[in-house]
Amino acid sequence: MSRCHSRRFVLSGLAAAAAGPALAEAPLTSIRPRPRGHGSRPAPESGRDLVREAGLGGTVGYLAVDAQSGRVIDAMNPAVRLPPASVAKAATSYFALSRLGAGFRFRTTIEATGPVENGRVNGDLILRGSGDPSFDSDAMAGMIQALKDQGIFEVRGRFRIDASCLPSLHHIDPDQPDHVSYNPAICGLNLNYNRVHFEWKREKADSYATTMEARAVRFSPGVRIARMRIEDRALPVYTYEEDGGIDRWTVARRALGKEGARWLPVRRPAEYSAEVFETLARAHGIPLTRGPDAAGVAGTVLVTCESDPLSELLHSMLRYSTNLTAEVVGMTASGQQGDKPHSLIRSARSMNLWYNRTIGTTSVGLVDHSGLGYGSRISARDMVTLMQSARTDGLLPKLLKPVNVGTPGAQVAAKTGTLNFVSALSGFAEAPGAAPIVFAIFTADLPRRDAIPVAQRERPDGARAWANRSRNMQKKLIDRWLALAAA
Repeated sequence: MSRCHSRRFVLSGLAAAAAGPALAEAPLTSIRPRPRGHGSRPAPESGRDLVREAGLGGTVGYLAVDAQSGRVIDAMNPAVRLPPASVAKAATSYFALSRLGAGFRFRTTIEATGPVENGRVNGDLILRGSGDPSFDSDAMAGMIQALKDQGIFEVRGRFRIDASCLPSLHHIDPDQPDHVSYNPAICGLNLNYNRVHFEWKREKADSYATTMEARAVRFSPGVRIARMRIEDRALPVYTYEEDGGIDRWTVARRALGKEGARWLPVRRPAEYSAEVFETLARAHGIPLTRGPDAAGVAGTVLVTCESDPLSELLHSMLRYSTNLTAEVVGMTASGQQGDKPHSLIRSARSMNLWYNRTIGTTSVGLVDHSGLGYGSRISARDMVTLMQSARTDGLLPKLLKPVNVGTPGAQVAAKTGTLNFVSALSGFAEAPGAAPIVFAIFTADLPRRDAIPVAQRERPDGARAWANRSRNMQKKLIDRWLALAAA
């Protein structure tokens, strides 16, 4: 059996541990610090003043506690349940590591249903997935090269795929525009984050050369399962329909300009993987004939491609906020006890229940594992309880992204979350002379978000400015809390 390791984007990991119920009954108002003598930091303006100055509308909920004692430093609406956006990925990471372990690896295999004799597979060839969210065209090409290195040049049976380890889902959130690549399909056989690379270049005044590719670093085979047609219109920029097993896209000519490229989601990722595998195998001199799916069909493993350890996949996910990774990891973890989830919401409910039973949360109400779904809710109080529990082993603060604030010497590591008129931040902060802090900040103007038409949800008017004001408020709140922690 050969083994290959594919390219991965970022390294490191996230681990978690149990915690007590110290924060389960945090008070709803902040405890005023005692005045200190000479050398203490000046008292910052109140948190409510900072919220009012931000002018966000909607609802703001936050909680900051001393990480060592559990003492509440500051709070506003800490029990109100609000959307966490991508902060949910921190919760998913803790859950997955607890269920699967930091060293867990996804495995993609090439198997044969018959013996291999004189370079010929006397049976079918199966590409079997375990859900690896980081599997790409380069890794797939490496597997085929390993097959060729074994001297295999012919398959007398058919080529089959098995993506049955996870449910086949058309998207993460049904309320997103068709063309956004952060809302891909999901199944047990994922490729290139289930995206296709659309590129265009003007050749003449009224014509373009276009490509649709399964692009990675070394290999970028063209695909036919996703096709593009340019149409003479101004809006909408993209349209999509599935027709005869093909993702058929159109794009407005007036939106193209001279040249450009973007990623588009793939809605049938198992078929996408199969097409790319056939193309790469043919390029390596191994022609294949497609057969039916191979769920439940046993085979002898010829080649295995392992993902990086779960800890490293999660570090990449937390840095780049990749929704596919969050959903695959979450569903794999929730199905670890033998009950394979049939939907994201069922898988998320399994995670919610685990949190309530394990660390005593009461408001964790996620509908998926990435935070993209509209219905996810959690309170700042429960998010702090969760983060405090995950902090006890000391790994989580090192794996989250750094956040710059105004306090000299401050070190802040947090997971951000942004949706239209939703902004969230949760993590850890410390500064010289200040007690370490665990915090969560959730802000949402849901009526304003609900008023956005689906076609405008990628870049709605006012959303970017609103998010910038929220981020500035978050940094000022953290500076305030560090000053209070030092008092």
